[in-house]
Amino acid sequence: MIKSNRIETALNPASCSNLILIVSALLAACEPAVEPSAQPKGQEKSVKTQVLEGGAALLQTNSPLESMNIYLDGFHASKEDPSHQMEAHHFCHQVNEDFAQCALFDGNTRQANLVGIEYIISESLFESLPEQEKTYWHPHNFEILSGQLIAHGIPEAAENELMKGKMNSYGKTWHVWNSSPFGKTGDKMPLGEPSLEWSFNRNGEVLPGLVEQRNQRLNVTTDQLRSRRTDLIPFAKPQRGVDALKGKFSRPVTAIPGVADKNTENLK
Repeated sequence: MIKSNRIETALNPASCSNLILIVSALLAACEPAVEPSAQPKGQEKSVKTQVLEGGAALLQTNSPLESMNIYLDGFHASKEDPSHQMEAHHFCHQVNEDFAQCALFDGNTRQANLVGIEYIISESLFESLPEQEKTYWHPHNFEILSGQLIAHGIPEAAENELMKGKMNSYGKTWHVWNSSPFGKTGDKMPLGEPSLEWSFNRNGEVLPGLVEQRNQRLNVTTDQLRSRRTDLIPFAKPQRGVDALKGKFSRPVTAIPGVADKNTENLK
């Protein structure tokens, strides 16, 4: 439930982006449940622990989490091993117009595992980064224009406006728990080193079946979403990192309008 003071702030006519946040939060409860495929090892909660949790819920604040009210569903691939792919549930806080921070889960229920983080920045913030730092940030235009990235459950106009605001943006994503890789067995615990994740930037890079199973569960069609977002193509600029995974897929891959590597474009 969203507190009344947050509703008053969100409905400030000077900020239509806040209106998108409030609609997204109100409709999140209607989202189809996705249970995590892995459950961590450990004993069941004791009565003592449950009582302590109840007291904490009544007496302590969870303010940093309350603001994570944008729910995005998308897909990640390991930059080191792009055959390692998964669906990622993003719960995000739009800190300002240029910066968002997201907690990543392998589901959208109370049982979901926290598997990573993603920071999302605008093109202008990305261009301000040192050259070496830029190699950690993946581009977002293909995710948006292909229809792979969705904010399911909010009105079409609101989702389109949200995606327009993310055009030409970049994400820095680390996964710390390999809990639900598509087509593989996940770990029961967060093991090993963090994995730098990347975006898909061509048709054919995503494993067959990964997007389809999400679409079937949510009753969405990627082709329809792609068609609906063609009006965003004129806003697209060439981005760094589009070709970062080039040549790492055995399947044929094809480009889509609006997605081009900035370095490649500069060579023409």
